[in-house]
Amino acid sequence: MLDHEDLKWIATTSTELNSMLQQISRYADLARQHKGEYNYIEMLGERVELASKTAQDLFDRVTTRILEGSSAKSKQKADPSRPPEFKVVRSSSEPAPKTRTPADKAAARSKGADTKKASAKAAGIPPEIRVLNPKGNRELILLVDDETEIAELASTMLTDEGYRVILARDGFEALKIYQQVGNQIGLVILDFFLPVMDGDAVFDELRALNPDVVVVLSSGFAEQSKLGAMLAQGLKGFIPKPYTAEKLLEQVRSTIDAARLSGS
Repeated sequence: MLDHEDLKWIATTSTELNSMLQQISRYADLARQHKGEYNYIEMLGERVELASKTAQDLFDRVTTRILEGSSAKSKQKADPSRPPEFKVVRSSSEPAPKTRTPADKAAARSKGADTKKASAKAAGIPPEIRVLNPKGNRELILLVDDETEIAELASTMLTDEGYRVILARDGFEALKIYQQVGNQIGLVILDFFLPVMDGDAVFDELRALNPDVVVVLSSGFAEQSKLGAMLAQGLKGFIPKPYTAEKLLEQVRSTIDAARLSGS
């Protein structure tokens, strides 16, 4: 069956394929507008051929892995030579467990209480979700941006001020994270242009998960009509790129404080 590496490859390849299809659409529009003035027809053909090959690779890998998984499962089920499962039991010659004294029980209770406190401190965030500056004393922020350099720069600006940060590279990853730990996230900083799903579509899905989600849009450019519609639907602000630490931190703090006062 499909393993973790397969899923990562499928996600990456699907993103690349979507990007190719968007380029094909743009080249087709340009070819219609300029009618041979530039070499868009040839570029369009190259992209169509590459997209077709990528789609075939995607289909081949998925179907091959599924068939391999089904075959292995059937073989395992029908193989009479497969060794039986067994449980290890305590031998009669092994010493019996030591009887715990009241002092032992009290120590165990104390240790258990300490463990519960430690668990409560990190409660709700699965280990597979990486939190930058996990011991920070300020709010948890979900930063959604596919540009690595910008994401790393912004996260450094935020963590230096004591914020805890979770990075997401695309809309699907952001939504998965928000489904798991959305109740702990104080603010979502959302880039407008993302692979597969643009920021406005991600914003709609976040609102479906939580109508009171606190989101600030971040982009170098956004269509005014879409930005206006998003503000009307509850977007809390807009941070134009490129931004300075001063502008970013000011917008983040004012947005979180305003949301807290309004009860969001």
